[in-house]
Amino acid sequence: MSQMIPENLREIMIHNASEVHNDLGRDHEPVVKLYSQYGKAIWLLSELDEKNEIAYGLCDLGNGKPELSYVSIAHLESIKHARLKVPMVEVDKSFKGGYAMSVYLKAALVNNRITEDEALLKAVQ
Repeated sequence: MSQMIPENLREIMIHNASEVHNDLGRDHEPVVKLYSQYGKAIWLLSELDEKNEIAYGLCDLGNGKPELSYVSIAHLESIKHARLKVPMVEVDKSFKGGYAMSVYLKAALVNNRITEDEALLKAVQ
């Protein structure tokens, strides 16, 4: 089980995945933001398959091509800084998703990068 994502957020993500699986919901707000402290990668995640620790959301590896995709939480947890041997991916504890994932996607495509800029997010709503 993932230690990276706090339990209360994991529960929301698992619930969201269940809704999508049962065709009850499709465009959730991101629940958690992960980022690379030593790089440009950002993940805004809304769903989690508890069994496989696979999350779904907006993934931006810093190459100018953000996309909706799946990512292994276990893999992200395993990535360590080559020299410092500390985790490369961390949770942004201050993140609060205020828009549907589709809005973050549209803004990211316009910006070529995930953004939390309120004016841009409102403009693409």
